[in-house]
Amino acid sequence: MIIGIGTDIVSVQRMRDSMEKMGAKFPKRLLTEPEYDEFVAKKNGPAFLAKRFAAKEALVKALGTGFAKGITWKQITVRNDDLGAPFLELSGATQEKANALGVTQIHLSLSDEQAQAVAFVILEG
Repeated sequence: MIIGIGTDIVSVQRMRDSMEKMGAKFPKRLLTEPEYDEFVAKKNGPAFLAKRFAAKEALVKALGTGFAKGITWKQITVRNDDLGAPFLELSGATQEKANALGVTQIHLSLSDEQAQAVAFVILEG
């Protein structure tokens, strides 16, 4: 059964502008340690950041919470499996909310072009 659906689209230029304005504080505020390590190693940091931003926004929309009630950016980690497919790892209040809703599976799709990144999340239970 589908419990929630969320989507988000992010401008890569918006991420680039935020990085120029805030420096390293911006990605450090949004990314978990494993994500930040991967971000530092990437050549196209703004696109990487845009995909992570979109994925996390899409998830909290699917949960129906937004970033409120203890749910934070750093409780959501975007990873990739051995074939490169993205998936989400949750912790803290974000995991608790997913459990309370009966979420048993999270589907994540990410895509990007030069100017934009988009994420789509389906929660199943």
